[in-house]
Amino acid sequence: MFAHEFMRNAFVAGTFTGAACGLVGWFLVLRAQVFAGDALSHVAFTGALAAAAFGIDVRIGLFVATIVVALGMGGLGERAKADDVTIGTVFAWILGLGALFMAIFSRSGAGADGAAAIHVLFGSILGLSATDTWIAVGVSLAAMGALLAIGRPLIFASLDPAVAAAQGVRVGLLGLTFLVILGATAAEATQAVGALLLLGLVAAPAAAAHRLARNPYRSLALAAALAVAGVWGGLAFAYAVPRVPPSTAIIVLASLVYLAAAGMDAGFRGERIRRAREA
Repeated sequence: MFAHEFMRNAFVAGTFTGAACGLVGWFLVLRAQVFAGDALSHVAFTGALAAAAFGIDVRIGLFVATIVVALGMGGLGERAKADDVTIGTVFAWILGLGALFMAIFSRSGAGADGAAAIHVLFGSILGLSATDTWIAVGVSLAAMGALLAIGRPLIFASLDPAVAAAQGVRVGLLGLTFLVILGATAAEATQAVGALLLLGLVAAPAAAAHRLARNPYRSLALAAALAVAGVWGGLAFAYAVPRVPPSTAIIVLASLVYLAAAGMDAGFRGERIRRAREA
């Protein structure tokens, strides 16, 4: 398997991208902002197709769109959480705009086969070049480094924003910084698993880690490890069964891990309740 350069590139990029998704996803679940991850996956699709339609590098469209919208969501603050109807309507419009750009691109000579649109929707981790791989590594390391740098105050602000603000923590700035990190991670991960499946890699391993570990630092490490394991397992399965797209295999494994974690958590809770009643 590792005799092929495309598999080596996929494993290297997938390892770092998966770890970044796991860490970012852990905070996303903690802050109850999973909807933001779903929204940014829609934005990633539109940004990439807009760039392709105008003959610009797709990666530029991904990063510009996700980071700009992340900044906008951060500026809205609590209003972005409260007004779900408005936000949902806006992002449905953004997805429709993406469909428009896809139609424009498909009618152009460069997009006649629709390959770029398919790659944006479902990812193309096996098609990453060496340059793409090292860009993925760099972006992932930068995102993880930035996230770990603000990790402790971000946990504090996520658990009790009012007390954190009273203690001098700049809650709004932390939230904005986190959303920018999320936007950059989403843009890079879209190239691996695609816009449609992005949320699965970000949310499922993180949610599983929250159920399996109570200590925040152990839970963070577990989220990253589960995401990386999902990427490795998905790539190995896709290599063994070529008809299965790697992005699909990755997300299915990540989802199965979450279901297993949810079952274990429910079992542990049931056992604790039973023991409490017996005592």
